[in-house]
Amino acid sequence: MYILHLSCIFLFAPVLSGSLSSRVVYKVGVLMASRLDSPFDLERCGPAVDLALDKVNEKFLAHHGIELQKVQGSYPSCSGAIAPGLAADMHFKDDVIAFIGPACAFALEPVARLAAYWNTPIITGMGDQPPSEGELAAPASVVSRMHRLRNLRKGTRPQTLFNDKGKYPTLTRMSYCQCRLPRVFSSVFERFGWAHVALLLDKSDLFSLTVGKSLEWGLRKKGVLKAVRELDGNERESCEALLKDVSMYARVVILSVRGSLVREFLLAAHTLGMTRGDWAFLDVEIFQGGYWGETGWAADDERDTAARAAYEALLRVSLKLPTGDRFDEFADAVRARAKQHYNYSFSDGEEVNFFIGAFYDGVYLLGMALNETLTEGGDIRDGRNITRRMWGRDFHGITGHVRIDAVGDRDADYAILDLDPVTGKFEVVAFFHGLNSSYKPVPGKAIHWPGGRRGPPPDTPRCGFLWNDPMCQGGLLQARIDAELNNTSWRVRPEEVLVEVGTGIGASPALHSINEVLKLSLGWSARGSTGAASTLGTPSLTLSSFTVGLYKGNRVAVKKIHRKKLDLNKKLLWEIKQARNVSHENTARFIGACVDCPLVFVLTEYCPKGSLKDVLSNDELQLDWNFRTSLVHDIVQGMCYLHGGLGAHGKLRSSNCLIDGRFVLKISDYGLNTLCTPTDLIKDDTYYYKLLWTAPELVASSIYPGAAASLKGDVYSFGIILEEIVLRAGPFHNYTTSMSSKEIVGHVCARESPPFRPVVSVGEVGAAAGGGGGAAVELLDLAERCWAEAADDRPSFDAINANYIKGYCDNLMDDLLRRMEQYANNLESLVEEKTEQLSLEKRRSEELLYQVLPRPVAQQLMAGEVVQPESFECVTVYFSDIVGFTELCAASTPMQVVDLLNDLYSTFDRIIGFYDVYKVETIGDAYMVVSGLPERNGDLHAREICLMALAIVEAVRGFVVRHRPTHRLEVRIGVHSGPVCAGVVGVKMPHYCLFGDTVNTASRMESTGQPLRIHLSENTRALLDQWGTFVVERRGEVELKGRGRMLTHWLLHCSEPEARPPTQGLQPPPQYPILFPALPQPALSLQVPYLVVEPPTLAA
Repeated sequence: MYILHLSCIFLFAPVLSGSLSSRVVYKVGVLMASRLDSPFDLERCGPAVDLALDKVNEKFLAHHGIELQKVQGSYPSCSGAIAPGLAADMHFKDDVIAFIGPACAFALEPVARLAAYWNTPIITGMGDQPPSEGELAAPASVVSRMHRLRNLRKGTRPQTLFNDKGKYPTLTRMSYCQCRLPRVFSSVFERFGWAHVALLLDKSDLFSLTVGKSLEWGLRKKGVLKAVRELDGNERESCEALLKDVSMYARVVILSVRGSLVREFLLAAHTLGMTRGDWAFLDVEIFQGGYWGETGWAADDERDTAARAAYEALLRVSLKLPTGDRFDEFADAVRARAKQHYNYSFSDGEEVNFFIGAFYDGVYLLGMALNETLTEGGDIRDGRNITRRMWGRDFHGITGHVRIDAVGDRDADYAILDLDPVTGKFEVVAFFHGLNSSYKPVPGKAIHWPGGRRGPPPDTPRCGFLWNDPMCQGGLLQARIDAELNNTSWRVRPEEVLVEVGTGIGASPALHSINEVLKLSLGWSARGSTGAASTLGTPSLTLSSFTVGLYKGNRVAVKKIHRKKLDLNKKLLWEIKQARNVSHENTARFIGACVDCPLVFVLTEYCPKGSLKDVLSNDELQLDWNFRTSLVHDIVQGMCYLHGGLGAHGKLRSSNCLIDGRFVLKISDYGLNTLCTPTDLIKDDTYYYKLLWTAPELVASSIYPGAAASLKGDVYSFGIILEEIVLRAGPFHNYTTSMSSKEIVGHVCARESPPFRPVVSVGEVGAAAGGGGGAAVELLDLAERCWAEAADDRPSFDAINANYIKGYCDNLMDDLLRRMEQYANNLESLVEEKTEQLSLEKRRSEELLYQVLPRPVAQQLMAGEVVQPESFECVTVYFSDIVGFTELCAASTPMQVVDLLNDLYSTFDRIIGFYDVYKVETIGDAYMVVSGLPERNGDLHAREICLMALAIVEAVRGFVVRHRPTHRLEVRIGVHSGPVCAGVVGVKMPHYCLFGDTVNTASRMESTGQPLRIHLSENTRALLDQWGTFVVERRGEVELKGRGRMLTHWLLHCSEPEARPPTQGLQPPPQYPILFPALPQPALSLQVPYLVVEPPTLAA
């Protein structure tokens, strides 16, 4: 009985409130994004606002003699560009007393500031949504948003948009706040005794970044967060490597990453054996829905079985969804209202979500505050007083128990979900109650811990995270080292790598698998010979082109190694392990290697700008001294890192210093000496050229360049690179024109006095220093110290970093920030200009489509939906044609006929813009209009058509034919009401057509009518009687073709006062733009778009 009563309130409240016309009306502004396909757009949340206003008017305001009516505004995207303007219109034109919405954070923020200035309450059912990538781009300042991202990535407390309520004193948020999430997670950790937690957060996804930073700040205060690792979800970083890293600090891992990455991480954990019950994973899903990304285990691929098993180790935190009969009835009412008033149908399986209920509760809370204010004699326009009545209170809303804290934010309840291994679905196993910050298990529900474990994983492993427990030393430690050495995840299969191979002069590189090239015998050998290629008659594909490849969807650098035989001994495995552990901003990352002889190659991080040697030799690049010193800084930082862990490099040359896409220098070709030693060695000019960077004490013992290495030998190599950077020339450039590389190496090794070193003339120093001040001289002085004859006289990289290049980084960063800000400002202006042009063209296209099809139908087509044919129980159809049109055409030229029709129908089009009608088509001199579709309007359709017909007759009486001013134009009009079917016909030039006997009858009514008279059917007359303002004259029975004899009537006039609001001028703006605005428009003879006619005295 209670459910039935609630349903009646939802469905019939508008009728009850609307009947009390004596109430004082106050306006409430509703601002929401429309057609955004988000869980909080107007089509979903608008019906809830309507239902809540009906409830508030009936329950709280009726006895005060007050009624709230909404003023609605919508905007196309979650940005702050349009919403403030709509709010200003509502404030100044409609004098609203409160705002409902916006939901989107970047649209809400400027409106909330304006509301504070106007002292107007503003309530939102969302308000904590982070911006998307698209919102980050426009329209706010690019630089300011860069600063926001930078602040998010700092270790300080994250500042969301609405943390400082001093700026938003009238804002109330009815949804959730991410700042509460640390409390939720802390309650879970306390429940299971977890004190060692790691956090993985995706810095490329703003939702994940915002949530992750909130968790990081809150959990660090609790002292449970032991490791935080940021990743770029767009860069396909190794999930396994990150999991191995954090496993050294914690057994509980929070995944603050986008939905697809949750699956990747859990699959990686499954591969590593971390889903058997010894580890636990948690993530955040506000609520299920495609808008937030796909977060389930099923992806319809071969890994679904493993993913389902891996997800058993995951606990998920979500908003607590409202349930119960009351909410179900509310959801049904929302669906019905959405379909009836918003032309939106919830899709199969789509729930009426939490935010929809939150908007309902927000309006309900506003009604309670207004009721209390009016009861106590307060000012209904005192926004701050009304807002304070909404803050710090509890009530039972449609979403359950609602508690608004002292600063206007809701203490939301959350659910903890666990995967049921039988059904494969997440089920609620516990709740977090925001009222008292407590964890409450669901009776009868238990968490399914993976691996058959009966309880949660232990907080710490038995032997400690670093295997440093004294009870576990010895055998376990050695076993772990052996396991790391035997880990072959670095091995690459040849078929997994696609390489860019040149296909001839002038041709673009093509992608081929290495196996494909080998099958064609295109020259993979110890020498890289390409002789076989010519015998095959195929394009020249040489392995010398193997520089760039594609591995697992990412570009990589491919380095060939000529080996006939290779043993995977412990020394090689140890070197590979060391290379895999190298991780620094100024070192190129080792990705993997293929060791299947004779096919041996190494994959490393791809740097698109090439090597330092390439950059220096490119005369088109203008390298200022800030940039050059930054390169020196990067080399020193990278070498300090390598010398502090891996040891000596041995092959430091300008060709092994790579530049990535951000112009950061990365050192490559480090380590892997066993793997990179060639089987055969030819001492040609290339061999000796590489020795130009080798210190003299190492040349004699260098079987191949780099075989002998030392820390001070790397410093010597760095000195040679400094000469290249300063002069933008090769090593020993003053000697290379007269001496061979072998001769230069010989002089260096001869230990001459003074030592044989690069020579730089005074003129070269001056030319190099142009614009660079003393930087060139300082770097050359450093180079001389680095290539000193005695190794002990050379400074270490740590000393170089401390004493020589200490200030380079700060100057570089200032310069780069200036450049980025200038570039960002220019880009922002360009983006705004292009966006405005695109928006203008989009509006033009939409308006043109709205002229061809009804607006709701056009919106469905633009949304990619199929427009289904629809039947309408009763509509009113209007037909008219020009009397004597054939004779008039015979006496006129074709252009005069076109001008006549355009003038006449443009006048008609302006008139129908004031009525709830839709122009179906014009064929020749026939004009067809309908009311009651595609949007139903009850029984208003007959009234709207007849008012429009009277206005058209009055307009025709004063119409002047341009080329025949004395000709009196006359039209016949026929009107009939009845059922029709309507739908879009055709693909090219689609047409919205009406079908049914009603259309034929209306046409017959027009053809049997008389000039300047409106011919009505009996059906239409019966519908007009309910208004009592239309004067109709009985004509009698008329023979209609195909219908027989029918009783018909003449419509004379209407006595309605103020049938339409007054206009600002003689020609009111049309609802739809006219297709040919360049043609002259005749003046409209009507003063107002409706008729006021005195009713005649009828005989008794």
